[in-house]
Amino acid sequence: MKYIKKIGWGLLIVFVLIQFYRPSKNMAVSDTMESFLVETNPSQELKLILKQACFDCHSNTTVYPWYNNIAPISFWLDAHVKDGKKHLNFSEWGNYTIKKKDHKMEEVVEMVKEGKMPLTEYTWTHKEAVLTPDQKQAILDWANHTRALYQLGPKPE
Repeated sequence: MKYIKKIGWGLLIVFVLIQFYRPSKNMAVSDTMESFLVETNPSQELKLILKQACFDCHSNTTVYPWYNNIAPISFWLDAHVKDGKKHLNFSEWGNYTIKKKDHKMEEVVEMVKEGKMPLTEYTWTHKEAVLTPDQKQAILDWANHTRALYQLGPKPE
């Protein structure tokens, strides 16, 4: 019983100490989504869907829940956001080539169609991010339309 008590105290001390170290937050100073929104032209309804279901992990601005202030949850969320941005960052859309944009939209179609996005872990606490069949179809239609535009190539001036 002595060992269990020592382990418990040790874990409590570690838990308290890690509260003083936090990962940096994913919070851009300015609205960096303009390039993406202008170029892909989602409807107002679709913008809201993307904001609720995608932008927290796939942009340079995350709206953090209150529990992000508790370690080790803060580290877990930070890892998810970094991983999401590594795969697709809507804030960096203007820096992508046409080929990369087309590929990213292809991945959006694939992930939404297969139900892999948004992540189940995200929807546990963000019920507004659970996509209805109509919302999924709206994303698929918009992404496929955007892909078709990219495949047509740049417009002549």
